[in-house]
Amino acid sequence: MRDIDLEVRAGEALAIVGASGSGKSTLLAILAGLDTPTRGSVTLQGADLFALDEDARAALRGRTVGFVFQSFQLLPALTALENVMLPLELAGRADAEEAARAILARVGLAERLGHYPKHLSGGEQQRVALARAFVVRPTLLLADEPTGSLDAASGEGVIELIFELNRSYGTTLVMVTHDEPLAQRCARVVRLAAGRIAEAK
Repeated sequence: MRDIDLEVRAGEALAIVGASGSGKSTLLAILAGLDTPTRGSVTLQGADLFALDEDARAALRGRTVGFVFQSFQLLPALTALENVMLPLELAGRADAEEAARAILARVGLAERLGHYPKHLSGGEQQRVALARAFVVRPTLLLADEPTGSLDAASGEGVIELIFELNRSYGTTLVMVTHDEPLAQRCARVVRLAAGRIAEAK
């Protein structure tokens, strides 16, 4: 990444697009504080991520950031319900099961709570991942090619859910995608080329 100057406003939906290798996923990882830049800073809710130690950065992420990945990143030994409960349990929430059941019902999986990832379709796994991301009521949702592993019908359903949850929770959305029509559904599009912002509109 070089000469990146980017501000994402609270509540907006921003798409990051560009060719493979342009730096989209790297930028997303830096925004999340998962990768450390050699120089520069990222401010999230007034906190400079890289002025914090790793534990404090992880704690801030846990309170404010939700993630949705192309590869779902579900834990195979946990059921759908347990996968969604996990971030709440890590945060010490007493209502973890109740909140997880409610969000899974909202994404249409009330009947699949006890199923393990291997017994769920790709679309169902991504909906579990969405539920896990939104169950903590994140300030910021980071989505990296969220429909990249899905067929067209499943992908469309997942996208509708992302935007519906984004609106109802007032979450800021930053989405990396190769899908130009999907990018145009966001309020703003940033195009990367060779690690730089080539276009922002």
